[in-house]
Amino acid sequence: MDQIRIFSPATVANVSCGYDTMAFALDTLGDEMVFRKINEPEVRISKITGADLPFEVDENVAGVVAKAMLADSGASFGIEMEIHKKYKPGSGLGSSAASSAGAAYAVNHFLEGKFSQLEMLRYSMMGEEVACGSPIADNVAGALYGGFILIRSFEPLEVVSIPVPSELFATVIHPQIAVKTEDARNVLPKEIPMKTAIAQWANVGGLISGLFASDYKLIGRSLVDGVAEPYRKQFIPHFDQLVKSAKDSGALGGGISGSGPSVFALSKGETTARQVEAAFDAVYKPSGIDYHIYTSAIGPRGVRIIKD
Repeated sequence: MDQIRIFSPATVANVSCGYDTMAFALDTLGDEMVFRKINEPEVRISKITGADLPFEVDENVAGVVAKAMLADSGASFGIEMEIHKKYKPGSGLGSSAASSAGAAYAVNHFLEGKFSQLEMLRYSMMGEEVACGSPIADNVAGALYGGFILIRSFEPLEVVSIPVPSELFATVIHPQIAVKTEDARNVLPKEIPMKTAIAQWANVGGLISGLFASDYKLIGRSLVDGVAEPYRKQFIPHFDQLVKSAKDSGALGGGISGSGPSVFALSKGETTARQVEAAFDAVYKPSGIDYHIYTSAIGPRGVRIIKD
């Protein structure tokens, strides 16, 4: 097959307490990309919809990933791609990661699985470095692996897949405002008190334990972030009101998705997740700020081939 269409999921990273180390994939929100194998040994981007992104290969995250993989494998063929963005870049939902992971998966498909999943992740991180200035791994790992993931180590790189309780749903509101990743990182303190660090470690352990045990109440109690959220929430209008409204509607808990501006809530069951959706809508409808709301199960699979 000389052409494939893939779905690459949106992702929620950090998940409150897991700064730069945890993420999960959404099942129903993500980008679509089309890849064609061509005779000329080069990478081309022929079409982009849904976002104003560069067609220049060396400036596009998917182009950078594809070019590096083809070069390192010594491939005699090239790749032409289309990128169809289904949600806005800068959302805090891993837009660049979806493109990077999608490219890595598709190129590896045409290379007949030459690279392992971990090697594909390393190439995907090259795209994140282009987009964010740093080769972060959480969003791209979530997009590639699917489900819930933990970056256990960066040197050496190690990813752990965590079981997802069957009734776990996410509701995400994406205010249509811009929060630069650089600004969101610069606002963070250079040092944190030992008491804060201990609480954060405990919550990461609690969240992972809750996911393994399908203990929804423990998951909710563990969705507490003392490291990034107190400083980043200033960029997100009505943040505290959103989280309170979600919990009042039955959500387990919530927080900032990635560096924002999206805010997520986790719930037990789709019915509760839809109630949270209505609560988010009620908070933002009078605000005058445009927004999109998504409700989804946690995506059990990462990047995958779909039919045209």
